[in-house]
Amino acid sequence: MPYRIVFLGTSAGMPTLNRNLPGILLEWDSDLILFDCGEGIQLRFMEYGIGAGRPLRIFVSHMHGDHVLGLPGLLQTFSLLDRKTPVEVYGPSKLEEYIHCIRSTIGLNPTYDLKIFRVDDGRCYDFESYRILCRRVQHGSESYGYRFEEKDRPGVFYTDKAIALGIPRGPLWKRLQLGESIKLDDGRIIEPKDVLGPPRRGFKLAYTGDTIPCRAVEELAEGADILIHEATFTEDLASKATVEGHTTAAQAAYIASRSSVKLLVLTHISARYVTVDALVDEAKRIYSNVVVAEDGLTIELRRMGEEYEYRVVPRI
Repeated sequence: MPYRIVFLGTSAGMPTLNRNLPGILLEWDSDLILFDCGEGIQLRFMEYGIGAGRPLRIFVSHMHGDHVLGLPGLLQTFSLLDRKTPVEVYGPSKLEEYIHCIRSTIGLNPTYDLKIFRVDDGRCYDFESYRILCRRVQHGSESYGYRFEEKDRPGVFYTDKAIALGIPRGPLWKRLQLGESIKLDDGRIIEPKDVLGPPRRGFKLAYTGDTIPCRAVEELAEGADILIHEATFTEDLASKATVEGHTTAAQAAYIASRSSVKLLVLTHISARYVTVDALVDEAKRIYSNVVVAEDGLTIELRRMGEEYEYRVVPRI
């Protein structure tokens, strides 16, 4: 199974017949990483075959209803399924108060360890194979965008060099591939650099949440493989976008072009757009490699040599 990104909800403000409220899931190794949690997310887990017992970290961008009203249902459903794996929820300062209110009013009594973390601008959370950076963006009183970074992997293992150095096949090869030094029976110390190529760059994903264009977003996006950017409106509603703290498709495309991203994915689409043709046309005039997400859109990721390749799979 390749790593994948699944768009569980792509609407803005209110659901439509074709779009649910925001939720973007990154499946990485055994972990699930959910960015925002709009209404009905637990149904999307079922619909798209996402295992409800896997390790889960939820990163909430801000406390507007369309981004957090799915939390009560999701957390309650996990309890009804007798989940035992911990759930971690990260977000703005009011997140803990919100979850405390859920627990006290609807009687949420998790069967699992529910951990809540308050994020801050510039804070970086370090996990086993990746890290997530939080940056304060500009939408309301407290809103955040996030950057997922896979840690660099050891370089290519050169078997010919290992054989020439007299390193026996087996566990010692594995330790070197994991970046560990080894000691041979004859006393020689072999360093990973003696048999490995340069480190392989990790995958990078940026998610803006809701925001107007700002420096923090460009920093999150810089050099990312995939930028998931809100595009609530088209450019004819640029003034409305600014007043309401949102971005147009054209503005998102400008950020992608300046930030050297490989793929721009537009989401958080206003219900006024029955089709996305205007958004696509507007963005592609500025940045060619762009798609507008739909619910169920999946991006499959595979490492091919030094780089990741991706495949965009529309919902069938």
